[in-house]
Amino acid sequence: METMWLRQARSLLLVPLFKCLVAICLVISLLVFVESVYMNIVVIYVKLFKRKPEKIYKWEAMQEDIEVGNQNYPMVLVQIPMYNEREVFQLSIGAACRLIWPLDRVIIQVLDDSTDPTIMEMVSMECAKWASKGINIKCERRDNRNGYKAGALKQGMRHSYVKQCNYIAIFDADFQPEPDYLHRTVPFLIHNPELALVQARWKFVNANKCLMTRMQEMSLNYHFMAEQESGSTRHAFFGFNGTAGVWRLAGMEEAGGWKDRTTVEDMDLAVRVGLHGWKFVFVNDIEVKSELPSQFKAFRFQQHRWSCGPANLFRKMTMEIIHNKRVVIWKKLYVIYSFFFLRKILVHFFTFFFYCIVLPTSVFFYEVNIPTWSTIYVPFLITFFTAIATPRSFYLVFFWVLFENVMAMHRTKGTFIGLLEGGRVNEWVVTEKLGDALETKLLPQVKKPRNGILQRLNLKEMMVGIYILCCACYDFAFGSTLLYIYLFMQALAFIICGVGFVGT
Repeated sequence: METMWLRQARSLLLVPLFKCLVAICLVISLLVFVESVYMNIVVIYVKLFKRKPEKIYKWEAMQEDIEVGNQNYPMVLVQIPMYNEREVFQLSIGAACRLIWPLDRVIIQVLDDSTDPTIMEMVSMECAKWASKGINIKCERRDNRNGYKAGALKQGMRHSYVKQCNYIAIFDADFQPEPDYLHRTVPFLIHNPELALVQARWKFVNANKCLMTRMQEMSLNYHFMAEQESGSTRHAFFGFNGTAGVWRLAGMEEAGGWKDRTTVEDMDLAVRVGLHGWKFVFVNDIEVKSELPSQFKAFRFQQHRWSCGPANLFRKMTMEIIHNKRVVIWKKLYVIYSFFFLRKILVHFFTFFFYCIVLPTSVFFYEVNIPTWSTIYVPFLITFFTAIATPRSFYLVFFWVLFENVMAMHRTKGTFIGLLEGGRVNEWVVTEKLGDALETKLLPQVKKPRNGILQRLNLKEMMVGIYILCCACYDFAFGSTLLYIYLFMQALAFIICGVGFVGT
């Protein structure tokens, strides 16, 4: 009797419910695939017809004017926000001070939120060293860390000397622009009054540090190649990456400047400026050196912020975008659906629930058929699009898929917290920079005690890994497909991350 009741519950409740979940995942899979194809078509168009920014917008090299001298150059403020950046502060300050621009037309502003007295003193000494060489450099501090990076940038804008500047370049503490950076970016803003932002791409100095950094490089290269390039070309809008960009001060002020209501102040500012009708341009040929997190814990915190923040911003700005009167309805639809809903929210849920929950669970539901196109063909094409952004890492693509599925769990959790404004919604943990991939070790690093296996253990990864492993064993014993091959490898990926054997 009990067995019959269980069979009826399975056939009347569990199987239809699971079929419904599969159907929803299939629809989302198509949406993600169409978006990916669309972005790559735009990129192909740009490459084939050589639609570089210099051809779309007016760009002329800065010319010396004997009559007016350096007054021909606009005033530029270079901001470097930092917090206890022992290993990299000298590199970032040095790179900013070496930018080729008339000394009387540029101000370097170091926004030091450090709490370590030793580091504070070292930053002050570094600024004094460059000031003695004739560089107009300011070291600004505040007595609190309210608003974190956004708060520091907002406070930095209040100084009287900022008002004399036309443009603002921003570099995080681990970023090192090339000396000609301003000469290549600022002319876009000078000759195109409708532009508010020029964004450069990131180049990773420690990409070869470990397998985890190689996979990060693949993801971020695709982000710049597809998302930023297509957004810039098709809509003149994309999310500011928070660094390696130059802003027009007038555009920032019109949109209300920096706000610290979320942990993605850069995206917040970009959306508000974009809704005021300003245009952005992404210049793929300009690269700025930076560092990838090589420790798994640091990477997890970063991914939490990068997924939680956009979801929370989407919650807070949706109605503001809908009621906006300055931009056309198509741009509003693009921002709400493509930029936010699909890329920042739906894709995280889909990746984790479909590939790590629904697909493994399907081994217990032989009545439900998941079409091959959704498990092989569509994922293959999406993965191929990602891999071509980093040709040298093509052979790592399968490891990348498994690792991305693991990280999708953290991104999903962060997205939920952002949408529901949970307890960690405004959590900000500064991504630790080790400076260990840079050519010169400027300061001795502080040796940290090694963590034991229990301290490295990540329970969430272990639990999901064990569940997928159980599904793999069941499919191997009773299934009629080869799904268990994927499940065993995905389970191994979760367990490896669970025991902390990833990164440095």
